Amino acid sequence: MKLLLPVSEFLIKSKPDAKKLINSLTAIYPYASILGQDACSMAYQIASTGVSISENADFTNRGFVIRVHNGKSIVEYSVSEISENIIPDILRTIHTLSESAKGDDPLPTDEKACVSEQTELEIDPDSLEPDQIISKLTDLREKCLKKDERILDASIRFVWQKNHRFFLSKNRDLSESLIWSNGAIVSLAAKGEEVKDYYKSFSTLGGAEILNDMAKDEVIDEVTDTVISLLDSVSMEPGEYECICDPETTGMIVHEAFGHGVEMDMFVKDRALAKEYIGKRVASDLVTMHDGAKAAKECASFLFDDEGTLGQDTLVIKNGILISGYSDAVSAGRLGISPTGNGRRESFRRKAYTRMTNTFFEPGTSRFDEMIASVKYGFLLENPSSGMEDPKNWGIQCMVNIAREIKDGRLTGKICSPIVLTGYVPDLLKSISMMSSDFSLGGGGFCGKGYKEWVKVSDGGPYIKARIRLG
Repeated sequence: MKLLLPVSEFLIKSKPDAKKLINSLTAIYPYASILGQDACSMAYQIASTGVSISENADFTNRGFVIRVHNGKSIVEYSVSEISENIIPDILRTIHTLSESAKGDDPLPTDEKACVSEQTELEIDPDSLEPDQIISKLTDLREKCLKKDERILDASIRFVWQKNHRFFLSKNRDLSESLIWSNGAIVSLAAKGEEVKDYYKSFSTLGGAEILNDMAKDEVIDEVTDTVISLLDSVSMEPGEYECICDPETTGMIVHEAFGHGVEMDMFVKDRALAKEYIGKRVASDLVTMHDGAKAAKECASFLFDDEGTLGQDTLVIKNGILISGYSDAVSAGRLGISPTGNGRRESFRRKAYTRMTNTFFEPGTSRFDEMIASVKYGFLLENPSSGMEDPKNWGIQCMVNIAREIKDGRLTGKICSPIVLTGYVPDLLKSISMMSSDFSLGGGGFCGKGYKEWVKVSDGGPYIKARIRLG
């Protein structure tokens, strides 16, 4: 049975005083807003090193961001509490900050909107005792270890976050209570001195029901069989090959090869080559790319961003032509465009930046077996692990754990591992010649802005066929 995530009592109690503060601020400044946040996160893990149950400190926070525009500059002030007795102190602090603020910031838009949402879930993780969760993870780990004597360890992880927010301004009253859950199984196997690992992630915009998906027999078989097969993997001869990328690898390419490059705060700073390519071809006709909190239903979905812009579905590439980037409100104002709902903060203590949400390629029409059959010699790429890109020069470097050899349209059983995927982004995207009708999106990861400012993202797409430099 589906449940609705309850609204934060802390925010319910704080909202009347926050509205009083907004009324006072809007009497002084041409624009004022308040973002309220009450977020909590827990992480559970079991491995050979023991059991870990901990509050995920990076994603547990409670407080408010007060933002005003003084006619010239945007001023922000973060506080952990808003109550009637401290409103005068807050007003004095905002006034002091405003007096010394320098800049030329566009006035934020403030169209009327009054909406609220609560995430549906099946099992509230708070309804389970920690011992119940650890018992489920322990059972899953033992099943993995029993599959083969060559398996050294299985590390099982379950993480969730509840994120309650409201956004108030003169014309906006928005509220949301959402929960995402992630799971991961990492298995290690050894043959002599050779040790290999395989990682499988799980994600949902929902609750602890994800533990049932992780415990399925076919999942345990996949994880253990794959890590054992990696014990016979070999190194790859570097070169450019015809490749089929699974949806996870496609998602990494979308995220790393093009996702960061169209974050429009980089356009403002002239740090992204994509700025010069709006309206121009950057990929093959088969490629249509989206980003947006409302473009899909995954861990990076939300009703509104941290600047009060409603979530959207932004068309980034259409049939190979770069249509648009995505933006936070300040960057959009400076570029003279409408914000896309991508202004996101790590927490109420942090600045808002342009950040990805659900980022993906649309599916195509080809069948997976047709795609494999079309390859004379090449590889099926699976299980990406990490990546980086250079928005200013459009270079990409990603790590993939598995490359399955394809010869004369058939998988030979030979596996190469690990693999480095490199190249120039437009060359890679323009080489895409087939896209499958199969499609999936995963939200098991986070994205940093320069190795900090972490937010939840999801990415994915179909299987794609492209020419890629591997090594």
